[in-house]
Amino acid sequence: MMDAYKILGVSPSATDEEIKQAYRALVRKYHPDKYANTDLAEMANEKMKEINAAYEQIQQARRSGGEHSQQNASYGNPFEGANGQRRDSGSTFGRIRQHINNGALDDAYALLIGMPDGERGSEWHFLIGCVLLRRGQIIDAQTHLDTACRIDPYNAEYRTVRDRLRAQTAAAAGGYRTTSSSPSGCACSTCDICMTLACADLCCDCFCGNR
Repeated sequence: MMDAYKILGVSPSATDEEIKQAYRALVRKYHPDKYANTDLAEMANEKMKEINAAYEQIQQARRSGGEHSQQNASYGNPFEGANGQRRDSGSTFGRIRQHINNGALDDAYALLIGMPDGERGSEWHFLIGCVLLRRGQIIDAQTHLDTACRIDPYNAEYRTVRDRLRAQTAAAAGGYRTTSSSPSGCACSTCDICMTLACADLCCDCFCGNR
């Protein structure tokens, strides 16, 4: 963990906002687009991978209540997230992630829907998008994931899930669809089934850390 802070050039006691500012500054400095078609392009790509990995490692640790979590005393309001969303010490979102990991989608969805509008920031949209993914509601899931990335465009976890979903839906759209009717009258297709399974794997990769 100490190496992650060193990579971003911040102290482990830094606030969430200070870490985000340091991360953004490094993204601007090493963004691969600045070095396209130059001898430094490969170096920039590797540096960005290192920066993203370090930032995500710190975010994951703080979301799960690790060292110097959201309740850092120097951060002012301990219930205020980095995107202006209020959090009850991170416990609600932590429980929701655990429910999703365990496949308890109804419990996760109930917690999310029960949260007031003032708490529905980037993490809320990301998690409800993941619930909808596992339910096979691809279009609605994509909308929420896009919103999460728009609110917090530098969050590597959000971007990874959104981009994987886009790639999978693009691939499925070009696939061969064979439609049949189930006994319940629901129109299904082999492509729909594969997509639902793929989305379940995608969310599992996200929450379990199999990247």
